[in-house]
Amino acid sequence: VQLQASGGGLVQPGGSLRLSCATSGFIFDDYAIAWFRQAPGKEREIVATINWDGGSTSYTDSVKGRFTISREKGKSTVYLQMDSLKPEDTAVYYCAASRGAFASTDIATYTYWGQGTQVTVSS
Repeated sequence: VQLQASGGGLVQPGGSLRLSCATSGFIFDDYAIAWFRQAPGKEREIVATINWDGGSTSYTDSVKGRFTISREKGKSTVYLQMDSLKPEDTAVYYCAASRGAFASTDIATYTYWGQGTQVTVSS
């Protein structure tokens, strides 16, 4: 099983990035996917979730209206479009998979994790 996160980088405040999470080694439709982030000195927090078919999504309050999670079945990939980025969005972003149709906000339910991609928002 592999989850490969990519797309991070340095961006100015107000800018955009699109993160990708390419998955392999499991049946994509059997898993909900989430993006988490961890800033230095802080606990890992959930950012967004998406259920097995993309029909249901959720976001933490601080990113609502700015971030969009989506999934592409043919590529077994999940995306996180991040717009209007703020310095407080700076963190390492991780994608993770949880077996089951519906996404949970409980970090303990996520079995498989990607390696993380750094997002830095700074002028």
